[in-house]
Amino acid sequence: MARVTVEDCLELVDDQFALVHLATSRFRQLHRGAKPLVTSKNKNIVTALREIAADKVRFREPIQETLLKNKRKLISQRLERLQGGDDPALDPLGIPELGDDDSATPLI
Repeated sequence: MARVTVEDCLELVDDQFALVHLATSRFRQLHRGAKPLVTSKNKNIVTALREIAADKVRFREPIQETLLKNKRKLISQRLERLQGGDDPALDPLGIPELGDDDSATPLI
């Protein structure tokens, strides 16, 4: 494969958000020293996309379950922070309340 494109990957992954999630997860594995599953002289992020396009990397469970589980985990972590009193300006989803200056930025 001469060039890898997002379209190549989207043939195997349902949507763009899922593709980003899968690619970043695989990138982190490669960055930490995992052995690449395809031959590539590119940076780890491109190697991750090549692996996805070659159908060497996929989710272990259906994507909707994975995304729902990760969303629940994120909400749970933010609720724990709220209950701990870390930042009273946050609502349960982690979106800051805007004050008079409207300068607050969402926490990611």
